[in-house]
Amino acid sequence: MSARVIIMGAAGRDFHNFNVRFRNDSTFEVVAFTAAQIPNIAGRTYPPELAGSLYPNGIPVYPEEQLLDLIRRERVNLVVFAYSDVPHDYVMHRASAVLAAGADYLLMGADSTMLEARVPVVAIGAVRTGAGKSQTTRHVTSILTRAGRRVVVVRHPMPYGDLSAQVCQRFETLQDLEARTYSIEEREEFEPLVERGVVVYAGVDYERILREAEAEGDVILWDGGNNDLPFYRPDLHIVVADPHRAGHELAYHPGEANLRMADAIVINKVDTAPPENVRLVRENVQRANPDAVIVEAASPIFVEDPAAIRGRRVLVIEDGPTLTHGGMAYGAGVLAAQRFGAAELVDPRPYALGSIRQAFEEYPSIGPLLPAMGYGPSQLRELEQTINATPCDLVLIATPVDLRRVIALSKPAERVRYELQEIGRPTLEDVLERFLVREAQA
Repeated sequence: MSARVIIMGAAGRDFHNFNVRFRNDSTFEVVAFTAAQIPNIAGRTYPPELAGSLYPNGIPVYPEEQLLDLIRRERVNLVVFAYSDVPHDYVMHRASAVLAAGADYLLMGADSTMLEARVPVVAIGAVRTGAGKSQTTRHVTSILTRAGRRVVVVRHPMPYGDLSAQVCQRFETLQDLEARTYSIEEREEFEPLVERGVVVYAGVDYERILREAEAEGDVILWDGGNNDLPFYRPDLHIVVADPHRAGHELAYHPGEANLRMADAIVINKVDTAPPENVRLVRENVQRANPDAVIVEAASPIFVEDPAAIRGRRVLVIEDGPTLTHGGMAYGAGVLAAQRFGAAELVDPRPYALGSIRQAFEEYPSIGPLLPAMGYGPSQLRELEQTINATPCDLVLIATPVDLRRVIALSKPAERVRYELQEIGRPTLEDVLERFLVREAQA
């Protein structure tokens, strides 16, 4: 008799774990996925063309709130926890509920979920959402390109639209983004790389994506999301830590696992974090992973016209996931407003509509900032309406994507950019130079 399985996820790691471990194994029957963290993913079906021959009707996706009822109703033996950026106690509270309902509880590790590539893989991950992984990815891509490598970036899943149409996506131009993306979150990750001439893959079936990417590049750069573990076994694993949330590197899943696996750890934002926080992160890294190379870095801020900020009432828009499940109460936009003399941060909460208002209710720690949430056309319209209803002099867009390309703003806006800048030695270029020498000798 096959084991009956539920996979708990957020439309990313859960689908990958299913594909690599359960899809073609008749000793398991996956009866459902449950969904958390991401709006509008419950109620869908993992389609039969992705689920495989054992699942001719696909697999339903239910809200996680129904988990315990599903265990009882579907006589489930095994629950797999498969999403990320959650506190350790959250993982174990879910475990306790599952165990009490009579099922086993499983976390899947590197050996059972990482795919092997035929070309070298550099993986970029983080200990928390919003640590600075994306600018690290851009920086590492530039270093490898200058070294003469054909770099192809493979991005962690962002399947917010039609799963059947997102099996294997390739982005090379901004026109590709216009035609094939569904959300701000996708564009935030893809657009800055595509603008630099880098080909980006993403999707749902990461073995198929791997085979296409390794045929196109001589180095694959895995661009992890939501502090998840890499889907591809890395030859060099770089992990970013954030001293603005010192201690989180040992308190979140699977961020701590990333920390312990890393070959190199970037302690980012040392220019804006308290020195005692930087010291604490360094001490925690050295205890947990004494063999890792530690690189310290800053995230300098660039604004189109800093003078436009001075004395203005400013609405700050920060990266959505960083403010929501990432738990940050500020980002580059707030730092730019403070540095360049904004008169006031205008609170958007009284003017928030629909799902944007719901996000403030679910994450009250956000405060007087606006998370750039746009997981679909409806939420994008609500974001646009919220921005235009907020009485401010200036909108500060501190997101990786230029929101002016995807929504119509009724007031002036300035964009805040941030890049990675190493402080002292060693640098990531030092780390990558040693990696390239080792790969050439292999």
